[in-house]
Amino acid sequence: MTDTAIVLRRASMSDLEQIKVCAVAAYAPYIPAIGRPPAPMVADFAALIDRQCVVVAMSGQDLAGFAVFFPRGADMFLENVAVDPRYTGQGLGRRLIEACESDARRAGLSRVTLYTNEKMLGNLTLYPYLGYAETDRRTEDGFNRVYFAKDL
Repeated sequence: MTDTAIVLRRASMSDLEQIKVCAVAAYAPYIPAIGRPPAPMVADFAALIDRQCVVVAMSGQDLAGFAVFFPRGADMFLENVAVDPRYTGQGLGRRLIEACESDARRAGLSRVTLYTNEKMLGNLTLYPYLGYAETDRRTEDGFNRVYFAKDL
């Protein structure tokens, strides 16, 4: 969107409102297909920021996207990747996923796991393109989820 370089960093509480706005902008288009707000729209971002689980992508003072990930068992769990629609198509989602993978390697973890909603069709092709393999499909919390994993 701008000529400003995108910088990735850990989120702070000062980012909370922009993260919420980005989550709504990124996920609201899926409400008609899913029938209710996707789980990332109602996440407790303050708690996730407090746990140091959120990385933001900043374009100057503007939040362009974010990712939520944390160790879960022997894996890094990628819970959420959101890109503000104004910044889509610039490889930002991929950069955020790569940040998760890098953190996993630094933590000595050898696999990243994630899930997406079966109605988020773009994700069903994106994750395999990035080297993720589908591992499961199930309904949880009323959402039809597709699970993926990537060995690092």
